[in-house]
Amino acid sequence: MFKVYETELAGRKLTIETGKFANQANGSVTVRYGDTVVMSNVAASKEPQDGVDFFPLSVNYEEKLYAVGKIPGSFNRREGKPSDKAILVSRAIDRPIRPLFPSDFRNDVCVTNTVLSVDYDCSPEVCANIGTSAALSISDIPWGGPTSAVQVGYVDNQIIINPNSEQNKKSRLRLTVAGTEDKITMIEAGADEIPNDTMLEAIKEAHVEIKKICKFISNIKAEIGKPKFEYKSFSITPEFYDEVCKRLEDEMYQAVQSTDKEIRNDNVDKVSEKIKELAIEMYGENAEEEHAFDISQSIHDLEKKCVRKMILTEHKRPDGRAIDEIRPLSAEVHLLPRVHGSGLFSRGQTQVLTIATLGTKEDEQLLDGIDEETSKRYMHQYNFPGYSVGEAKPSKGPGRREIGHGALAERALEPVIPSEEEFPYTIRCVSEVLESNGSTSQASICGSTLALMDAGVPIKKPVAGISSGLITDPNDPSKHIVLTDIQDIEDFFGDMDFKVGGTKDGITAIQVDIKIDGLTYDIIKEAFERTKIARDYIIDNVILKTIPEPRKEVSKYAPKIITTKIDVDKIKDVIGAGGKTINKIIDETGVKIDIEENGNVFIYSQDIENAKKALKIIEDITREIEVGKIYDGVVAKIMPFGAFIDLGGGKEGLLHISKISNKRVEKVEDVLSVGDEVKVKVTNIDNQGKIDLNMRDLEITEK
Repeated sequence: MFKVYETELAGRKLTIETGKFANQANGSVTVRYGDTVVMSNVAASKEPQDGVDFFPLSVNYEEKLYAVGKIPGSFNRREGKPSDKAILVSRAIDRPIRPLFPSDFRNDVCVTNTVLSVDYDCSPEVCANIGTSAALSISDIPWGGPTSAVQVGYVDNQIIINPNSEQNKKSRLRLTVAGTEDKITMIEAGADEIPNDTMLEAIKEAHVEIKKICKFISNIKAEIGKPKFEYKSFSITPEFYDEVCKRLEDEMYQAVQSTDKEIRNDNVDKVSEKIKELAIEMYGENAEEEHAFDISQSIHDLEKKCVRKMILTEHKRPDGRAIDEIRPLSAEVHLLPRVHGSGLFSRGQTQVLTIATLGTKEDEQLLDGIDEETSKRYMHQYNFPGYSVGEAKPSKGPGRREIGHGALAERALEPVIPSEEEFPYTIRCVSEVLESNGSTSQASICGSTLALMDAGVPIKKPVAGISSGLITDPNDPSKHIVLTDIQDIEDFFGDMDFKVGGTKDGITAIQVDIKIDGLTYDIIKEAFERTKIARDYIIDNVILKTIPEPRKEVSKYAPKIITTKIDVDKIKDVIGAGGKTINKIIDETGVKIDIEENGNVFIYSQDIENAKKALKIIEDITREIEVGKIYDGVVAKIMPFGAFIDLGGGKEGLLHISKISNKRVEKVEDVLSVGDEVKVKVTNIDNQGKIDLNMRDLEITEK
């Protein structure tokens, strides 16, 4: 049965429809917000797959170019693999919904959000978040929502919920917040040095709207929601786990305590073997096959129990650090001779090498998506090879995690990247993770700051990143510990990974992964405070001590760039008929030239002198000749009555024999020769553009 439900979100009508489309899905809704339309469908398998020891949830956000009236630019003229933006949105939808599925649920669940129409004033990402929650809520899939999400901007010192297109262009903040009626479940942000207090206030104001939409979805669920289906529970056999804890908890407690990740893993492996032996003792020689889930889950649960107990009750961490202590830090720059800039950042057993490359205007990345943005000149990419964690696996290209971490570092550094007018280069940073023991995305922010400064990019301020973790008491929600600089074991068994990048003056990026039902404002505030202290320490004691400021000049291997701006009407003169003029300049100087429609000219060369030569030619072509001004010229032709002087840019003037010198000149050849460089003064330009010149009134050196 077709149903339509309406409410208001940030002053605009929001509509959820169901019953018209995709009726064979477990749950389907269409969300309309302004002229933006997103269809959200959820489907679950009837039975779990054999041998699956995790919850197989997949979330997809599908950008259809017909939604903005475009035909795809690919050879096939159809959408291909998801864009980076689509992958990032998919991840932002996944994070708030995943913790709300039952922990013992193993059926496949697929969430598909299809963007059907886009109104740039009404975010399709927000619609997809709301649609996912609504579709899951009314479906028969076991899920503990609803959730909702909004975007937040900061314009003229005002917090704006779901800013429109014009507000987004002026906003110092692009924040997405998701939550339930009670708590915050996801935060993702790019910001222009926003203070902690302002960021927290923005999150709180977002939550006010989130609560309204959650109640709206709850009402829909109460009216038309299906009963949740029964599923096969994948929970551990209590008797076996109780025996594991009784015999091996003390041993596991000691095994997880080590500053070295490899030693800790070896210790845990030894305890794991004893758990397998216990299973054989209790269930017989086929126990490893018949009770594989109990064994693997017991290893996981016991290690988790020991790590959490150690931190929560003793305020003791596996590697012996204090709760707010950062691992040992080090940094280097200029490690590679031919690259334009490089930086190595290490934090404990996490090590990231970032390489910065400077390119020309034509190296900008072109974007073929549903957003208004069509290109970008600053790119940050992140690679996580298997060897960084001691695994023997080949690289198969960046996955969703790599794309997400690269985008996070890109957002963190983007506010300090100089404008094109200040630094007319395209910039690419690539972070190679060489060793991983937690928080590699934040190490890549630090490494990229070093590489950019080493490359001579005049960044406005250094940026650092750090992650904080959380351990909560399930029996007492008010009891918790926030950790500074989490390593992998604390991330894996903890309740959040709260990543924050920024300068000493404010936050530039946030990404929060939450494994519980949400965060309170007090936890968020404490995480902001912890990460601020750590960022400042890294900037002052590591980054600035390694390289105090950006290098004054770019690498000799980087292209040299000169920019100028010409009158739009002069562009055709520089290009010439069929490109004849500009190609001649390129042939003479060996440079590359880009000219934009607004008259901006970019000249690229490995040799700065060649770039200057090309600039002079262009300036000669485009300059206006004015009466009374003095110009440099070259004698182009000699006639009995005078000489024609080439003033550059295809302009010639006549220097009459009587205007050459204060002394009598019998023959022009007595004073001038073809090719001589001379200074001349323009005395007249007639209606037909003919130019009269004078040398007589200037100081000259006679031949």
